Amino acid sequence: MQEFLMTVTSKGQVTIPAQVRRYLKIRKNQKIALIFEPDGSVRLRLPAHSGVSDLRGAAGTLGRNLAWDQMRAIAYQDRARKPAAARRRGDSQA
Repeated sequence: MQEFLMTVTSKGQVTIPAQVRRYLKIRKNQKIALIFEPDGSVRLRLPAHSGVSDLRGAAGTLGRNLAWDQMRAIAYQDRARKPAAARRRGDSQA
């Protein structure tokens, strides 16, 4: 296991060493997540989507514009079709 030391500045900032950024393919202005594990360890993770703008176009297009009420009705209908157990598990396939 390799260990990299970082220093926290007076503003609470740290610089991620270049070797780590290269290994994780971290780009400028990219978001990163720290995960605090129950055992006290901390993991660094790169979110698949750092914001809503990253998801733009991921679902395709409707081919027509919908009003907010129409979109909400479609979302409610979709949610009603999924079994409650699948919604609790977070299954996207259900």
